[in-house]
Amino acid sequence: MSGPIPVSSRAANIEYAIRDVVVPAVELESQGHEIIKLNIGDPIAYPGLPTPPHMVEAYASALKDGRNGYSPSYGIPALREAIARDEQRKGWPASADDVYVCHGVTEALQLIFAAVLEEGSKVLAPGPHYPPYMAYPQMYGAETVEYQLHSNDEWKPDFSDIRAKMDDDVRLLVLINPNNPCGTVCGPAEVDALLAIARDYPNCIVVADEIYDGLDFTGQHVSVASRSSDVPVIALNGVSKVYYAPGWRIGYMALHDPTNRLPLVRDGIERLLRSRLCASTPAQLGYLAGLEGDRQWMDVYAQRVLNQRNHCLNRIEGIEGLEVERPGGAFYMFIRLTDDHWAADDKAFVLELLHEEHVLLVHGSGFSPELGKGHVRLVYLADTDVLDVAFDRIERFLEKHRSARMS
Repeated sequence: MSGPIPVSSRAANIEYAIRDVVVPAVELESQGHEIIKLNIGDPIAYPGLPTPPHMVEAYASALKDGRNGYSPSYGIPALREAIARDEQRKGWPASADDVYVCHGVTEALQLIFAAVLEEGSKVLAPGPHYPPYMAYPQMYGAETVEYQLHSNDEWKPDFSDIRAKMDDDVRLLVLINPNNPCGTVCGPAEVDALLAIARDYPNCIVVADEIYDGLDFTGQHVSVASRSSDVPVIALNGVSKVYYAPGWRIGYMALHDPTNRLPLVRDGIERLLRSRLCASTPAQLGYLAGLEGDRQWMDVYAQRVLNQRNHCLNRIEGIEGLEVERPGGAFYMFIRLTDDHWAADDKAFVLELLHEEHVLLVHGSGFSPELGKGHVRLVYLADTDVLDVAFDRIERFLEKHRSARMS
């Protein structure tokens, strides 16, 4: 009998730590254990942060009215116009023709990589970073090079490291702002510093992943496109995080091309968009309702998230074995394991904590094998009562293992 049919190396080498750790958690749940899941950035998974009713009603109405056929490949025109107006409010002259609606930001990334990258080209992305920035470029013969973030300075970018790693093969320079997994918020000075580096490389495009831009607790966040008068920027955003509708899978890319250097890239992106038909029509209409409706509800949600962040900071301060830089935005904490035993193997910490205390986090090395090691990511969207139970268990776990090693 013949052996198994081989899998492609591009598929076999992909890892997605955020969901990979769910596999052992599901096994424990099948055995009757209840798991406190603080691993995935899905706001709908936590009580108190539902998708706004007017958006849900618009989605449902679209279905009831039969508006669930194919839409234009680049997105429903009214939605593209609404997104362009929203980007204009952020400070740059976006038009509807600059906006392309996708199956979430993840598909937007895949399309950008497919349109720009070739064998031998590079993506320069922050480390730690959102896993698709590492997983997908390899499919196009490219590689991801990580630039460092300052782990003792709120995970701000190390611009000297970016400068040292830039060369003519870097086609995409990525800024995730606010950052996943660290919660970093870059203000005007940092954005300008990044653009100044990109300016010296005429074939480089800045990718500005701004999906968490409505969760900025510093007051410093700025649109990257709004700061650029010459460097091409592709802004990424969508409905998942700030509009609390991740399962709708609607995101967009918006091309800022102030010196007309992207016509060929734009043509390639449009060809790819046409070949995959369109994003969900009813979900686009739901997002349109969010963009055009009153947004006061966002302040209420953001205050809740901020309160939970502060609660977690207070709890971590009192737990021996944990340290954290104050996140400026998003809803993640990238927690440092100060015990040498766990710092050397953060994945073992996550798996043993899961099996012994039934709390699920994500190992920092899953966001970067080198630059994320010795950390864990925690999503702080759960109710404070649930967070307190989780921290009690984490503290108990650390104390138990510390005592066992000392005995």
